[in-house]
Amino acid sequence: MHIKRNRTPSKYIGYGLYLYFLGLSYRSTSKALSRFAKRSHVAIWKWIQRYRPKKITAKRKRISEFIIDETLLKIGSSCMWIWVAIEPKAKKILGISMSNERNILNAERFILSLINKYGKHPVSTDGVTWYPQACKFLNTQHHIHSPYEKSLIERTMQYIKDRTESFDDYFPCKLKNCKLKHVRNWLNLFISYHNKQLNS
Repeated sequence: MHIKRNRTPSKYIGYGLYLYFLGLSYRSTSKALSRFAKRSHVAIWKWIQRYRPKKITAKRKRISEFIIDETLLKIGSSCMWIWVAIEPKAKKILGISMSNERNILNAERFILSLINKYGKHPVSTDGVTWYPQACKFLNTQHHIHSPYEKSLIERTMQYIKDRTESFDDYFPCKLKNCKLKHVRNWLNLFISYHNKQLNS
């Protein structure tokens, strides 16, 4: 007689992955998760192998432009700026970056990282000063969001904020001088999951 095992709800898998990337061991993650679902440390390990954040890639020819925006995210007792880029057709997230400030330097650095991954494409933004200047330095075409582009990026940013609110927009860390690696891991995991959902 074959007994079908109950599948773990995705919200518990997501929480387990969050705990692991926060810095907990497989066993500690399993123990912390046990109040919701009893899963062994081996099961946690298998989740990590399956959902491990991968480098975000895309075929250059499929990208017509970069639609970019930034938002403020609470991390511990401070706040960080999260820079996000999407493409308009499949609406996939192409890249995400973090910075303490929003200025021309950080805008240029983020756009350059996109160019290095996907090639040079027009950049669509809300027109705030640092974007046109950064595009000018990079010799990249810039234009202000159309209503459609604005709608796409605003929905994506709200989606990101809604999902991070599952963790109260709060990424606790007890390490001194933390370089926020656990936050970057979580965001990369989130992007990987988001883009896979668009393909399903």
